[in-house]
Amino acid sequence: MRILILGAGQVGSTAAVSLSREEANEVTIVDRDPRVLRDLQDRLDVRTVVGFASHPEVLERAGCADADILVALTDSDEVNMVACQIAYTLFHTPTRIARIRASEYLRRDELFAPDAVALDVRISPEQLVTDHIEQLVRYPGALQVLDFANGRVRLVGARAHQGGLLIDRPLRELPEHMPDTEARVVAIYRDGESLIPDGDTVIREDDEVFFIAGRRDVRAVMSEMRKLDDPVRRVVIAGGGNIGFRLALALERSHQVKLIEREPERARRISEHLERTIVLNGDAADEELLLEESVDTTDVFCAVTNADEANILSAMLAKRLGARRVIALVNRPSYAELIQAGTIDIAISPQQVTLGSLLAHVRRGDVVKVHSLRRGAAEAIEAIAHGDRDSSQVVGRAVEAIPLPPGATISAIVRGEKIMSAHHDTVIEAEDHVILFLSDRRYIDAVERLFQVGVTFV
Repeated sequence: MRILILGAGQVGSTAAVSLSREEANEVTIVDRDPRVLRDLQDRLDVRTVVGFASHPEVLERAGCADADILVALTDSDEVNMVACQIAYTLFHTPTRIARIRASEYLRRDELFAPDAVALDVRISPEQLVTDHIEQLVRYPGALQVLDFANGRVRLVGARAHQGGLLIDRPLRELPEHMPDTEARVVAIYRDGESLIPDGDTVIREDDEVFFIAGRRDVRAVMSEMRKLDDPVRRVVIAGGGNIGFRLALALERSHQVKLIEREPERARRISEHLERTIVLNGDAADEELLLEESVDTTDVFCAVTNADEANILSAMLAKRLGARRVIALVNRPSYAELIQAGTIDIAISPQQVTLGSLLAHVRRGDVVKVHSLRRGAAEAIEAIAHGDRDSSQVVGRAVEAIPLPPGATISAIVRGEKIMSAHHDTVIEAEDHVILFLSDRRYIDAVERLFQVGVTFV
């Protein structure tokens, strides 16, 4: 697949790294900064073009006429939209994806109608990150909460602690503890190493456990892994940018929310649009301010400013002062690796959150949802099975008969309104939504091929 990426910033570079590692992809990157492109070319098997992303001549040099997908990820909404329009008008690029950040554009659906701006997919990193944090607030103790099948099924990551009913017990006992629940542990990470679990696998304290379950059963399954945290009531948000404002808006009706913003004018402006949130003008790394605002009784402290260092410092300070759980937005992958095992409970990478939304539109076969896990090392995929036994490698076959690559497991099947755990003798039917976990992304091509329908497949 020929993929043209416009913009080599943090999101664009992350997308380039992920997509270029798959053998089936030919990736070209366009950016105005030759130094950034040289660095990417030294590390990746990609083609680079220096130039302004929306100029027709630059797009022509980049091979837009032959591209299967154009992904516009520059830091300008306007450049992204114009580039997609030119790709459609001049080069007839089949699929056009653009990052759109401004809510003024996003809430105007008529702008992106078939006869308007020629976009197939809009991606808003800020909204994706906001949704991600909101799920973490609603499920205390979870490290990741990811939706499948329109929210009916969730993949949840949690760290096992003493107090969980299944700690030091084999996984085969889970159905005995929860006889009416369709749930399955799909992966365990112990000391950084991936384990593919079976019925004899024993969960140990400090294991990072990923399980899949119906939405209503998530809390019950989490209680098997750890003593459930109390529900979140008090939330403090550091940073009143797009993410901080949207997060406060999403949480203020169900939680007690305080937002700290250091720019007086910005603080005044967002306070006019928030009904129940207390907006404070100040520095979130100011110990005196945090003590005055009772950070020691805060259930969740979210640092979501534009500066990694400010997020890390304020989150560490809040934790030291007594905040129960702290979350920091961290753009640099090296920072995220360093801090998550320490004082800070969760480090969120905007690039990895955004990448999953992008990958769902790049994958072959009918892949409707992709989530990037473990900072891009693993993936969870929702694919729809089509065809029949003669044209498909999965339809009409039991799970044990499907030639899955190493590290890939079929975790659950959604058939109509029914959620089913995937057992070895479960037979996949046409139009089933199949949820898979891949501990090694190198085999993504093999999984995609399984869900492609071939008229001559035997």
